[in-house]
Amino acid sequence: MILSTNYNPDVLTCLANLSNDEVFTPPQVVNRMLDMLPAELFSSKETKFLDPVSKSGVFLREIAKRLMIGLESQIPDIHERADHILTNQLYGIAITELTALTSRRSLYCSKHANSKYSICRKFNDEEGNLRYRAIEHTFVDGKCKYCGASESVFGEDARKDLESHAYEFIHTDKPEKIFGNMKFDVIIGNPPYQLNIGVQKENYAIPIYQKFIQQAKKLQPRYITMIIPSRWFTGGRGLDEFRSEMLNDSHIKYIKDYIDSKDVFPGVDVSGGVNYFLWSKDYSGPCEYINVVNGKETSALRKLNEYSVFPRYNQTITIINKAKQFKEKLVSPMVSSQTPFGFITTYRGQEEPFDEALSLYTSGGVTYVKPEDVSRHPEWIDKYKVIFSKATCEHAGTPDKSGRYRVFSTMRVLSPKEICTQSYLVGGVFDSQVEAENYLSYLRTAFVRILMLPTLTSQDLSADKFQFVPIQDFSHPWTDEMLYEKYGLEDDEIAFIESMIRPME
Repeated sequence: MILSTNYNPDVLTCLANLSNDEVFTPPQVVNRMLDMLPAELFSSKETKFLDPVSKSGVFLREIAKRLMIGLESQIPDIHERADHILTNQLYGIAITELTALTSRRSLYCSKHANSKYSICRKFNDEEGNLRYRAIEHTFVDGKCKYCGASESVFGEDARKDLESHAYEFIHTDKPEKIFGNMKFDVIIGNPPYQLNIGVQKENYAIPIYQKFIQQAKKLQPRYITMIIPSRWFTGGRGLDEFRSEMLNDSHIKYIKDYIDSKDVFPGVDVSGGVNYFLWSKDYSGPCEYINVVNGKETSALRKLNEYSVFPRYNQTITIINKAKQFKEKLVSPMVSSQTPFGFITTYRGQEEPFDEALSLYTSGGVTYVKPEDVSRHPEWIDKYKVIFSKATCEHAGTPDKSGRYRVFSTMRVLSPKEICTQSYLVGGVFDSQVEAENYLSYLRTAFVRILMLPTLTSQDLSADKFQFVPIQDFSHPWTDEMLYEKYGLEDDEIAFIESMIRPME
């Protein structure tokens, strides 16, 4: 089985399509990641590989197949070669007892490493080099100090017989002790992406994939390659520190970013897309970044820390820089935070108007409230407000069938005495209707929306999504043609904008 290169049929390809919770990796994706590594690693008897989050065993299986070919001249006997590779070069930490059995079945052809069916003859115990330990969380003040899990959800009394999701690799201060201070050349895998910590009895997930990368770096391997969500580029709850670490890490040699996660994981929708990267201890320099949109790849050698976030579309960089050269103030400070007037999304006022009533725009239509019910920004009540839906038009940055984005959903100008719920953000406040209408015309341009596009890795809009958008003179309306001329955009830049941004009806 290890020697086979025929994936048709391959049970691990089928398994990769089954789960939205713990995303399994298709073999062809694993091999694309392995292709980033130097070929000589697979022809050395000394190279050691670790998958710290083994699910199906596909990473270790594909590595084994390459080593079997690469070491053929050095260890001609096929059984001796397999014994050496499996006992001395490949190591894994399963995330559950079930995935431990599955991983051993993939790698050793038996769920027990020492059974008569195992292709390795050297193991004396059932787990071989693919271990699983039932780890408990370490709670401090109601939260796990390693992953942030809530004790009310993941405490022993609360979860009873449910899986703890306390992954061994990140639930220790000394990961090097797991395999007895062994030095690994390559750490590779597809870590769990998030953990539902159940705050206030609601679904509230926090990202945890970053913790596996940070832990892997502590082991000081020669290479790290993992496949993770791309939301860290610009957003993501609790990812600011991790984003700064990654953008300022000159050891990241290569990133391949897929806007649509289904290009990597068929049938699995990961908000904001996914990417895999190569971190090399001995490399320092710019990163080769490849962006994949609708099957089309664009490549550029980039400094990851050029901006405080990472614009994922290579073609937008020149447009951003041309706008930046004017040194104009940015739109971001004009945009409100969530719940601009203090009314949550589900709030509804009275159905019929009354004396002194304010019109409250909600996702379900217009209702009416009293002025004294406004708990935030009462000074905006008598102004003209430009509002837009908090949610983007596209789900989590996924384009339409033509591959283009609209970005904004509902947009409008609110007159004095008109306000909105949390379903909307206030994009700007003006004294005159003319200025508000002109500002709205500006937001509707493809130019503004292409500058926002690199920041969108989730479904919600916020002020920081406008960090590349400059403020204009709103005494007159704006068109794309005016903006293209003002900022000196070339024909290829305009063509890119129009290929990515669809007109607003």
